[in-house]
Amino acid sequence: MARATLHGMTHLPPPAEELRTLDAELWQLDARRAQLLARRAQLIGLLQPALPPAPPVPRRPETTAPRVQNVLLVLGGVLLTVAAIAFTLVSWGHLGIAGRSAVLATVTVAVLGAPVPLLKRGLRSTAEALAGLGLALTVLDAYALHEVALTATDGTGYAAVAAALLAGVWWGYGRGLGSLRIPFPAALAAAQFPLLLGVVAAGAGPYAITAALLLTAAFDTVVALRTSARSLRIAAAVGAYGTGGWGVAAACVLSWEADGLSVAARAGALLALAAAIALYAAWRVPQQGHAIGAAVTGGLLLVAALGGVPRASLPGVWTVPGYLACGVGLLWAVRAPLPEPVRRGVARASASVQALAVVWALPLVVVALLGPVGWTGRVWSGAPSDLRAAVTVWAPWPADAAAAPLVLAVVAAVLAGTARATTAWRDQAAAGAVVLVWASALILPVTLKLPYPAGLFAQGLTAVAALAVAACTRRTPTSRTAVLLSLLTAAGLVLLSLASQGATLAVLAALTGIFAVAAAHRRLTAVCASASLAGAAGLACAVGAAAGRPPAHTALLVLIVPAAAALLAARVPRAAVPVEATGAVAGLLAIGLAVTDAPVLALVLALCGVIAAGTAVRADRRPAGYAAAALFVLATWVRLGSWDVGTPEAYTLPVTVPALVVGFVRRRRDPEASSWTAYGPGLSVTLVPSLLAAWTDTDWPRPLLLGTAALVLTLLGARHRLQAPLVLGGSVLLLDALHQLAPYLMPLAGALPRWLPPALAGLLLLVLGATYEQRIRDARRVREVLGRMR
Repeated sequence: MARATLHGMTHLPPPAEELRTLDAELWQLDARRAQLLARRAQLIGLLQPALPPAPPVPRRPETTAPRVQNVLLVLGGVLLTVAAIAFTLVSWGHLGIAGRSAVLATVTVAVLGAPVPLLKRGLRSTAEALAGLGLALTVLDAYALHEVALTATDGTGYAAVAAALLAGVWWGYGRGLGSLRIPFPAALAAAQFPLLLGVVAAGAGPYAITAALLLTAAFDTVVALRTSARSLRIAAAVGAYGTGGWGVAAACVLSWEADGLSVAARAGALLALAAAIALYAAWRVPQQGHAIGAAVTGGLLLVAALGGVPRASLPGVWTVPGYLACGVGLLWAVRAPLPEPVRRGVARASASVQALAVVWALPLVVVALLGPVGWTGRVWSGAPSDLRAAVTVWAPWPADAAAAPLVLAVVAAVLAGTARATTAWRDQAAAGAVVLVWASALILPVTLKLPYPAGLFAQGLTAVAALAVAACTRRTPTSRTAVLLSLLTAAGLVLLSLASQGATLAVLAALTGIFAVAAAHRRLTAVCASASLAGAAGLACAVGAAAGRPPAHTALLVLIVPAAAALLAARVPRAAVPVEATGAVAGLLAIGLAVTDAPVLALVLALCGVIAAGTAVRADRRPAGYAAAALFVLATWVRLGSWDVGTPEAYTLPVTVPALVVGFVRRRRDPEASSWTAYGPGLSVTLVPSLLAAWTDTDWPRPLLLGTAALVLTLLGARHRLQAPLVLGGSVLLLDALHQLAPYLMPLAGALPRWLPPALAGLLLLVLGATYEQRIRDARRVREVLGRMR
């Protein structure tokens, strides 16, 4: 009633009618919009030809007008220069002396004077091109003067004087014009030759020539650092690098080939001059990167200068220590009142020298570490006379290497001082110092050619010292480095001891005890305990071999190690993982040793199973129980195999019974556990191999016993509603019954007519088709029954 009254007051149509009205109006709007869009497209098509074409995009020029002008001017100047050279060399003879002089003087003066009016008119590029041509003509004038009036003068000396005069003239010419750039680089280029050519003309030796190159480089360096013109600065830098590079190379060759103190001193003076030039450049150059690079170069040249003198006067063994001493001496610059880039560059130069010295000594460390590997093929063949002979079994000892321990010790001392003086690289420097001290101690006995027993003792002391450092230091990187070095030393010591039976036993026993004592330190427990166990395993093998026992019997002695590892891991949980890993490796070693003797192998596997079972007692090591079960099974199988037992049940029942017990316990604790998980693996381990054996067995006991067992399992599965015993027992029972009926069915099949099997198959299909729905319901019922089982 209220709704009717409301509609009457507002005059609104019913909702259905209003919706139809809105839809109709929207449809009309869509149709009208489509008509308007179509008309718009027609109008655009009609007006398209009338639209003006788009303006063409202007092509961008590939070069600029000033560049074109410069190219043309340069080409013109070059062509004129070539023409002048050709005139001077070819057509010169057709003119007399007066004509020659007049032509050259007139052309040169005209060309050199042409830039003056051109500069006043603002034609600077043209003036530059003519100035360059004029400078080239002055070179031709100098050549012509020598060919006409000074033919008796030495060519090299005349060239030196001419280059000096041309450099001065060109410099003055540039100063006179002021705004031209080409005369100054040209004058600097000419200045590269007077001193060098003058020395050559004077017949001086290589030392004077090298000095001339370095002095020229010094002049270029001063010009490059003091001029503000970019073109002149670049030209001076190129000249400094060019002449300086040749001079440094020549000075280094002279220093290396010097065979006397005076000769080496002169070569050192040349290198010192080159170092002074580089350090001056580092002092004055404004860019920090360039300054550091120049300081590094200067520091290295100074080391080469100072180190070459003792190299020429002392035996070859002191060559590297001499250079190293000079490199270490550069460190005074770090505390000297020098600019920061210079100090940093000189410090880097010193570090480079020290690094090269360490690289020189590195092959000796490699030989000391890897050389004893050769004893693995010559075990207990006889102790050598000294430690160097023990190390160089297959690797030669480098010549002039007696000072290598000193070199490593000096660099280690520098790193130790760096670690105390700085905080940025303290840990790295301390670790590096430890490594170098260890390397020095490792090669020192070899360098001194200590007797074999004394050398082994010295290597053992090195291992102990590394452990002491690892225990005493508070820095973790240093401690880890020291532990690793101790292990490397111990490994090398064991390899060295393989030369003698007594040495092997003594070294392995000592290392086992040393690492066992070191394991008492909390920070070293894990690594040292594992190392001690590894040494004990090696000692057990050595004792067995020394006693003349077979490897299989030695395996029983090796089993002490995994047993000790299991006990230690239980008492020291923080070292459990590495200790147990070492024990596992020792157990595998024992198994490998016992492979050749089946009864002993079965015993070893059983003992390993006992150790694994003992480990599985711990709450955090329950998975070790699987390994214990597998080891017990393997031990049983190996024992049965050694007895020539061919019955598969003898191998499978020892697995099935414990597996079923474990499954029963699990079902008691977890009633929701599936019977397939609890009993499936244990039952299948025995039923499947027994079924295969029964199908190939011609006797009756095995099939009868297998069928009986399968029937019992089927009944138990049905009684307790368990899927695994019911399905597995029933399947095995059916297959076993078929196997028993097969001998009777085969003759019957041969006696039947050939048409009978197809007929029976067709009849079976018809019955199944007629009762299809009933069979589906029966299958569903069976599935539901099995589904309700566990």
